[in-house]
Amino acid sequence: MIQGSCLCGRVSWRFDGQPDGATACNCTACRRYGTLWAYDYVDEGIHVTGPTQAYVRGTALEFHFCPSCGCVTHWRGLRLDEQGRRRVAVNLRLAEPAAVADIPIDHFDGFDTFDDLPRDGRCVKDYWF
Repeated sequence: MIQGSCLCGRVSWRFDGQPDGATACNCTACRRYGTLWAYDYVDEGIHVTGPTQAYVRGTALEFHFCPSCGCVTHWRGLRLDEQGRRRVAVNLRLAEPAAVADIPIDHFDGFDTFDDLPRDGRCVKDYWF
């Protein structure tokens, strides 16, 4: 289990299990937010608590942030999948460094091709600075 919270602590999340990768996306939103995402489904593998405000991006995602300190905590899909589940991703940068340091980075080209790119051997700990 991995836990994370915003700077002021009003919003927190829990990721049950260990993600197999952390996605670094270069789309116009993720690039500006500086996020690293781990994915699952609302109230299955990921649980979020606390008040958030959302920014709806297009027709697919809503980005959630803490209304007090402004940290981007997670995104939620706007549509349910075929099983009635809602996709969600938490920002691994809000976890304690030791809990996520060795998770490999997955690159997603959300800016141009919308393709998953090959891993380059870097892990979350390589992105702290």
